[in-house]
Amino acid sequence: MKAVICPVAPGEVTFTAIRAQGAGGQNVNKVSSAVHLRFSIPESSLPDGVKTRLLALGDQRITDEGVVVIKAQTSRSQEQNRAEAFERLQALVDSVATPPKRRKPTRPTAGSRLRRLEGKATRGQVKRLRGPVSGNE
Repeated sequence: MKAVICPVAPGEVTFTAIRAQGAGGQNVNKVSSAVHLRFSIPESSLPDGVKTRLLALGDQRITDEGVVVIKAQTSRSQEQNRAEAFERLQALVDSVATPPKRRKPTRPTAGSRLRRLEGKATRGQVKRLRGPVSGNE
């Protein structure tokens, strides 16, 4: 289990039980074991920076209104599906919890520039030698 960086409050999450898709026989047809998790980002108690980074994600699970919808249906147990959906939500929030580091602009060193130009000259020489041979006959 990974360390939780920015915990999601369980009271801010709503679960809806639905029937799972796919093969499974009578159990799938009778039991609502799949779970839809819904989590509203704008109405949550997450820090503002985390909210903006979550909303900026191009994730298909986030609607235009800022609601995260996660469907879990791998288990036959509704409780296990509920736990799995909550873990996936927490992983999504933790992925944007730490702000990205700003890039420090750097310049190539004189030695690296020289090595690059020497490599280019060597390749050019190899390609020139592949050309037609002109000589005295």
